[in-house]
Amino acid sequence: MTGTDAADGRARPLSLGAVIITMGNRPEELKRLLDSVATQDGDPIQVVVVGNGAALPDLPAGVRTMELPENLGIPGGRNAGIEAFGPGGGEVDVLLFLDDDGDLPGRDTGELVREAFESDAKLGIVSFRIADPETGVTQRRHVPRLRASDPMRSSPVTTFLGGANAVRTAVFEEVGGLPDSFFYAHEETDLAWRALDAGWGIEYRADLVLHHPTTSPSRHALYHRLVARNRVWLARRNLPWPLVPVYLSTWLLLTLARRPSLPALKAWFGGFAEGWRTPCGPRRAMRWRTVWRLTRLGRPPVI
Repeated sequence: MTGTDAADGRARPLSLGAVIITMGNRPEELKRLLDSVATQDGDPIQVVVVGNGAALPDLPAGVRTMELPENLGIPGGRNAGIEAFGPGGGEVDVLLFLDDDGDLPGRDTGELVREAFESDAKLGIVSFRIADPETGVTQRRHVPRLRASDPMRSSPVTTFLGGANAVRTAVFEEVGGLPDSFFYAHEETDLAWRALDAGWGIEYRADLVLHHPTTSPSRHALYHRLVARNRVWLARRNLPWPLVPVYLSTWLLLTLARRPSLPALKAWFGGFAEGWRTPCGPRRAMRWRTVWRLTRLGRPPVI
C-alpha cells in the first residue's frame, strides 16, 4: 500500500525512516552506516541516531539526534527512536532498524523495502539477511527460521533480526512497540508474536543485505541471564497457559544439550528463576488460530 498525496490524491512512494542506536563507541562504523543510508536510491531516508546513555559524535547535517541520559537497553533505545518520528513512528510509513556497526552494501535496499511493503498491504515486518563483509557468510543464527541451512532462500517467518529489519509503522500503532523491560534478547520475538496475532505477515528477504562483522551473541554482558529471564517473560506475556510449560521445558532441554560452561549455566538458571518471580509486563495471550498459523509457518510456539 503506497501513501497518498493529500493535494491531488495520487499515490506516492512509501516514506522511510531509519532508527540507529549507539553507545558512542563506534564512530567510524556509524559514519559508514550513515553514508550507506544517505546514498540509497529513491526518496531520501530520514534518520534518527539515538545515543543510548552516551554522547553522540559529530554527525552529518540532516540526521536527527537524541541523547538518552541512561542506557535503556536495545528495545528502550529503539522505542525512543520510534517516537522521534511521532507517536508510533507515524511521520513515516516504514522504519528501518540498523545496527551501528553494519552498513548497507546495495544502493537499492531502500527501494526494495518500498516494493516489498507496497506489494503486500498485510506485510508488517521484513527481516534482512546479515552477511559478513569479508567472507559473505551468513551465520545460521541470523536466518530466523528452523530450516536455516540455505540463507539465500527468502520465506515467510515467525520472528526477525533486531538490528537488520524494516517495520511498517502501522504495526506499532496497532500492537505497541518493543518491550522496554527486556533490555536485551527476545524483544523481536515478542513484537513478532503480537504482530502475527494481529494478522500481519513477516518475511525474511535474502536480497536485502546488511553487512555486519561475524560476532558471538555471548559477547554482550549478562547475556545468559537475560536470555533465560526474557524467555520466561516472553512465554508468560504471549502464550496460552497450556503452552507455557511446554515451551520453557523445550528450551531448558536445548540449553542443557548445548553444554554451556558452569558459570554460564548458573547465570542461565538465575535468569530463569528471575523470569518467574518478577513482573513481565502486560499479558496478551495469542489466539489459538495464531498458534496454528505459527505451526503452519514451520515454527510452532513450543520450539
